[in-house]
Formats: sequence, structure tokens, C-alpha cells
Amino acid sequence: MPVRVLGMIGVEPKQGTTLHVIAGGVSAPYLREFAQRHEAAGFDQVLVGYYSSSAEGFNVASHAAAHTKTLSFLVAHRPGIVSPSLAARAAATFDHLTDGRLSVHIIVGVTDREQQSEGDFLDKAARYERGAEYVGLLRRMWTAAEPFDHAGKYYRFNGAWSAVKPLQKPHPTLFFGGSSDGALAMGAEHCNVYALYGEPLAETAERMADFRQRAARFGRTPGFNVSFRPIIAPTEGEAWDKARRMLRDIEDAGLPKHAQDKSAERMLAIAARGDVHDERLWMPIAAASGAKGNTSCLVGTPEQVAEAMLRYYRLGAASFLIRGFDPLEDTTEFGRELIPRLKEGALRIDREAAVAA
Repeated sequence: MPVRVLGMIGVEPKQGTTLHVIAGGVSAPYLREFAQRHEAAGFDQVLVGYYSSSAEGFNVASHAAAHTKTLSFLVAHRPGIVSPSLAARAAATFDHLTDGRLSVHIIVGVTDREQQSEGDFLDKAARYERGAEYVGLLRRMWTAAEPFDHAGKYYRFNGAWSAVKPLQKPHPTLFFGGSSDGALAMGAEHCNVYALYGEPLAETAERMADFRQRAARFGRTPGFNVSFRPIIAPTEGEAWDKARRMLRDIEDAGLPKHAQDKSAERMLAIAARGDVHDERLWMPIAAASGAKGNTSCLVGTPEQVAEAMLRYYRLGAASFLIRGFDPLEDTTEFGRELIPRLKEGALRIDREAAVAA
């Protein structure tokens, strides 16, 4: 199966070395250009992220979809902020209006404080428990042939029903991320793709094997996505020089260095073991930023970085989310230098596997 490449679009221009693209106001022309650059570069899909104060994701994706033709959208969604019945109808409607260009990334929230800014005072363990009930209701509303009743711990419905069903069957692909027991339990039962931050190959293989076992208890075969920040240049030396310049910019920004969740704790622990793992996985920016978001870097020439990513493809990662620190220009550079090499390499691996079989 061909490898899929995901990017991430933002809503407002940023200056200098950029860690995050979703906070701030909305610039419709910038959003339009950002989405179109991803499509022109050969990305298959883009993530629309979520902060409690950021622009609403389905509206952002709708505008981007109206100005693209083939690009699909992974919309981050937090259970508990709106009713699952409304979320089910919104997602199904979007899926039809974009000709099936929707996936949904389930995120229960990062910190208690941010959740409380939206009026949600559950702790994280309870949010995952509620999230599992919520996603189960989404799936049921998308597939039910008739109205149903539900009486759970967090939701109660009499005659729940969505007349609009998703165009994609049985429903849009559901992504999730996280390292806690609650996250893994929710994802194993309800989600299709486990989204991982870039970690060393050994740890990634262990996490994949563990999650396959968890999902198998529910008769499910999961997919995997791995996220990286590629830093590429014509020569390896130039790539490392570029990486060090970006690290200085991040350090000068004085970002908090404490972890906000289990996944960030894992990344900081890996960074503490050493700057470089598996030859190209570079962790100092994760350490300098508290590992907030996708800050695992792969450094080298386009050929070297593509080969490093293909090692994860061999482990079972069917898709990669890649973004740079210069959002617009890196999108174009990845499309010119990295994505063709990655996709051709994945096809080569598939051909070799077919011959061996």
C-alpha cells in the first residue's frame, strides 16, 4: 500500500523559526496558500490542529477544502466540548461536501488548565474514559440503521440518530495519540490509526507491537503514523549546520522545558540519553521546547532522511506527518526533495516484499 504523507496547516503567518502554526487569529489568504502549497507539493493530507483558543477546525478545513481539489484533512477534535450527536453530523456533512476528504484526530486535551478554559473540569483519566464513550457514540451514530437509546456514565440519549451518514464507509478514519493507559485503551477499542511521535526505532517497534496486541483484543488491526520534523540540505554538513541554527533560535525563545503529558515525558527521557539516535534522529529541539508537539527531528540530505523514514515504514508505519520550522518554504522543499524519494522508496520496499512472498 503506498505510503501517505501528511502535513499541517496553520491560520496565521509566523515569523522566524516556528514551532507551532495553529495559535493566533485567522488570515484567510494565508490559510488558502498554505493548503495549496501542500497540495502542489504532493502531500496527501494535512492536520488541522486544536488549541482551546484557536480557530475552529472544521471551519478551517472547510475553507482549505474549498480551495483545493485532492488534499484531504485530518481535523483534530476534542471529545466533551460539544455533544457527540452534533459532532457526528458535522463530520458526516463535511465528508459529503468534500467528497470523502476527512479523517478525525481524537485528542482528549493536553493539560487540565487548558481544558478548564473551555469549561471542562474532568481530570485526564476521566477525560479518556469519557472519550472512549464519546467515540463509541460517534461510530454508532455514523453506522446505526435506526435510532437508538444510550445510557452511559457520561452521556444519555433517547432516540439518538443522524440522518446524514459519512460518505466513507463505515466512517472516516479515526486517529489518536498518547502514551497513557487511558489513551491506549480508548484507541485500541475505537480508533484506526495510532499517531506516534518520532522515537528511536527500537522503542517504536516495541510500542507498535504492544498496541497491536491491545487492538487485537477487540478484533482490530491498527495502522500507524509517525511524526517528524525533517531538516534537510544538499549536504549532510549543511543540514547539521541548519539544525544547530534552529536550535539556537528555539533556545533564545526561552520556551518552558517541562513535559505536559506522557508522550512528552517519553521524548524528554530519550533526549536525556543523547542528542542523536539511529544516526539521524536528533532530539535537542525536543529537549529545548519541553517536547511540546512534534519536535523529533531527522537531519541529513533528502536521500538520507528518506532512508531513515523508510526504516519506520518497514516497521509498519503506513503514513508520516512531516512539517518544518519554516512552514511555507519547508512545505515546498519537502515536496521537491523529500516526498518523491520517500514514496518511491516505499514502492521499492513493497515490490521487494511482493517478490519475496
